[in-house]
Amino acid sequence: MHDEHDEQTGVEDTAARRGDARRVDSRPSTRSEVRAQQRARHMSRRRRVLVIAGVVASLVVGGTVAACIRLNGNIDRLDVSKMLGTSRPTPAGDIATGPLNILLIGSDVREGDGNEDYGSGDWEPGQHSDTNILMHFSGDRKSVTMVSIPRDSMVPAPVGCKADAPVDQWKVTQWNQNFNTGGPGCLIRTIEGNTDVFVNHFAVVDFGGFKDMVDALGGVPACTPVAIDDPKAKFTLAAGKHTLDGEQALGYVRTRYSVGDGSDIGRIKRQQAFMSSVAQKATQSSLLLRPDKLLRFLDAATQSLTTDPDFGVGEMREVAESIKGIGVDKIQFVTVPTQEYAPDKNRVQWAPEADKLWEAIRADRELGAPTPTPSPTSAVPLTVTPDKIQVQIANASGVPGLAKQTVTALNVQGFDNPTSIVAAAADAKGATVEFSGDREDAARTVAAAFPGATVKRSGVDLGQQIRVTLGAGAPDVIAVPNRLGTAPIPTPTVSSNPSSAATLETRKADADICS
Repeated sequence: MHDEHDEQTGVEDTAARRGDARRVDSRPSTRSEVRAQQRARHMSRRRRVLVIAGVVASLVVGGTVAACIRLNGNIDRLDVSKMLGTSRPTPAGDIATGPLNILLIGSDVREGDGNEDYGSGDWEPGQHSDTNILMHFSGDRKSVTMVSIPRDSMVPAPVGCKADAPVDQWKVTQWNQNFNTGGPGCLIRTIEGNTDVFVNHFAVVDFGGFKDMVDALGGVPACTPVAIDDPKAKFTLAAGKHTLDGEQALGYVRTRYSVGDGSDIGRIKRQQAFMSSVAQKATQSSLLLRPDKLLRFLDAATQSLTTDPDFGVGEMREVAESIKGIGVDKIQFVTVPTQEYAPDKNRVQWAPEADKLWEAIRADRELGAPTPTPSPTSAVPLTVTPDKIQVQIANASGVPGLAKQTVTALNVQGFDNPTSIVAAAADAKGATVEFSGDREDAARTVAAAFPGATVKRSGVDLGQQIRVTLGAGAPDVIAVPNRLGTAPIPTPTVSSNPSSAATLETRKADADICS
């Protein structure tokens, strides 16, 4: 029995050893082998993840490329370069860097998908620019200023929108007619000729495109303090706050005659409030973080869009990337200041304060910021005292009494019997200081009294006298560093300086839409 048990036990032990051997042989016998197997399993999983990621990335990139191609294909292109002429302002920046100006145009075309319900257009053929906004991106890309140009503005424009027509031969025309005559190119030429602001790109959108963009956002809130019933705009709305779909939104921004004073200025204010609401809605809905929503919005936006050949989806994306860090509080709206146009009270003309606006855009300076007042003489010591200088003042500003006021302000500083003369340059701007012969140092002393004045040699012989021509926007007189006497300069009672005029009225995009 003992031997049988031993044999049986031996068999079992042998089988157990064989089984154990099989189990042990399947495992690493050392720590290094364990780590090697772990690395192998990790690499295998990593390869699988990389393969999956590569597939996903390919789909995303492919989808992005396809989307860009599709969006670019939606956009109509119009080359207006031949209409802009050669005497254009110097650009201060471009898509990549520096200040950027883009002209946004809302066309009232009655033809095409989504536009037929707003009249046949037979009353006057062609298109008009019912909405005109110069969109200024600051050079540091920390702010955006939207400048609304009233459609009823009467401003000089090139006759027939001919390229290189001299500005002094332009004729006063209603702004809205320029688009009808020569399209975006005519509007750009007119802006640049009147403001010296370079327009980098343009974009035109029609009624249908506007409606589709609002619908793509899921509707946009609007607020009206009074009920609206405007048959011309085919729009009615109860007083209060509402979320408007595309059709309703178009009626709201087109409403004019049945609300307030019926002016285009009043309509512009409603449009600016609505655009503020659009900016708020796009931010609150995280539009940029939802590719599906963003694609629907961009597809709607580009379906009815016309731009210059160099402003496509790629460039738009680059602009959007450059300002993605700013909030709606850094977007502001402003309307070009206007006043009554005497020949036709249904039209307006730009007020003197408009010069202040355009100067700020040219200088890429925030609206409301103090205007710098450098003098051409500030860097070099003045060598001629006022009592050695005779000054003539020519008032070409159109402001009565300005020359007399200036003479008094120079008198108290010790200038030698300054006098006023009849002005000849009716289109002068700012202050121009002219001299003859060797009187440049004397001219520098005079220029120090007029911040920002232009100093130049006169085309006529002025003898020992220095001539100052005061044009529109001429600065008020200040004390020169080497003045004589201590009597204070009288407080100005009249002024041609836009910076002395009323402050430009602006609206921030984060403002309450009911305000």
